[in-house]
Amino acid sequence: MPKNDEPDIVFLERDSHGVRQPHDDSLVIMLRVEEFNIHWVLINNGSSVDIIYLPTFQQMKLDKKRIRPFTLPLVSFTGDRVVPKGIVSLTVISRTYPAQVNKEIDFVIVDCPSTYNIILGRPTPNRLRAVTSTYHLKVKFPITHGVGEIRGDLVLARECYQATLASRENHTWMINEREPIPEPSETTQEVEVIPGDSTKVLKIGTTLLTSEKEKMISFLRANQYVFAWKHEDMTGIDRKIIQHRLNVNPEYKPV
Repeated sequence: MPKNDEPDIVFLERDSHGVRQPHDDSLVIMLRVEEFNIHWVLINNGSSVDIIYLPTFQQMKLDKKRIRPFTLPLVSFTGDRVVPKGIVSLTVISRTYPAQVNKEIDFVIVDCPSTYNIILGRPTPNRLRAVTSTYHLKVKFPITHGVGEIRGDLVLARECYQATLASRENHTWMINEREPIPEPSETTQEVEVIPGDSTKVLKIGTTLLTSEKEKMISFLRANQYVFAWKHEDMTGIDRKIIQHRLNVNPEYKPV
């Protein structure tokens, strides 16, 4: 077996010292981000993204040039959607020297009301190789020599919980990734519906048998009148039913 130099992370009953049992409180901690001690940090393993709310980022007065584009929308457990303001890399310092660990974490910036300043989803604990225990209200993670830990704030957790109930906030966010565009199952070839007119073409599959291909081309050419090649071909549509207009200066050419 390969030698494992990393310490084992375990939770003992004494780790829950000072925590009133039984409880169902959230794990709310203080985290040092860049040069700031950020309170009201919620650890939510149900979120697939780390979030810093816009007012918090603005109060840190960091350079806005550090913000990178992030166009994928976030969707909450209740189906709410929000488009982030961007993404920023911030240095997270867990605990104090020497029992500390520094990591560069990507935070998605969200502009919506929240009791919390930061939501730590699964990415940050995974980067820190941290283990959380809501029973002990504690986070433990390996460091160079031993195990570091962060204790949650029970009083603050209950205050935040009451505030979130009153405001009905969402704190479980996931990235709504775009589904990949499916590739064609076969290659196609262009067919002139009107022979000799290269402006009026349709595409058919190349895997058709020669006889099927000839029948398909013959059928398309026999029914060429059903295709609209320009707006004028779309007869029978009364503009009184529906009409779309662009509110632009008619003297300017659209680009």
